[in-house]
Amino acid sequence: MAVIAYLGVGSNQGDRHAHCAAAIAQIASSGHTGILDQSSWYLTEPWGYHDQDEFINLVLKVETGLAPLELLRFLKDLEEKLGRHKTVPFGPRTIDLDILLYGDCVIQSPELTIPHGRLGERGFVLVPLAEIAPQLVHPVYNKTISRLVAELRDTRRVVKVERENQ
Repeated sequence: MAVIAYLGVGSNQGDRHAHCAAAIAQIASSGHTGILDQSSWYLTEPWGYHDQDEFINLVLKVETGLAPLELLRFLKDLEEKLGRHKTVPFGPRTIDLDILLYGDCVIQSPELTIPHGRLGERGFVLVPLAEIAPQLVHPVYNKTISRLVAELRDTRRVVKVERENQ
């Protein structure tokens, strides 16, 4: 059975645009996860660890036949294939792929948290998510994504950019 999920895509090392585009292409051609919609691309200030370059972030709406842990493993394998190496927590990365939402599932395990932890506090994913799914209801907060954006306290800059400026 196929499920609608929302994925966060980000990069702040090297050719950020190329890294995000490569991830999108791999997700689209995977055979088990199809892209239904994509937000604009956003230039965002780093979260957590501030001594690093700004990120390019976007959100994908996908349809997948993978179970949540299978989707997580697929995304982590894809990150590794695209050259991501773990450094410091919240540090620089060539590519970052996260499951933001998976249907209306709520999962809390050592390996996976859905909805993504702190989703409701992070403008760099809420703003692009609201662009493509403003009326989607967060299954824990029971608020629409557009309402979460309106209540957002994160003051870090999130600016829509044209691809050639990335």
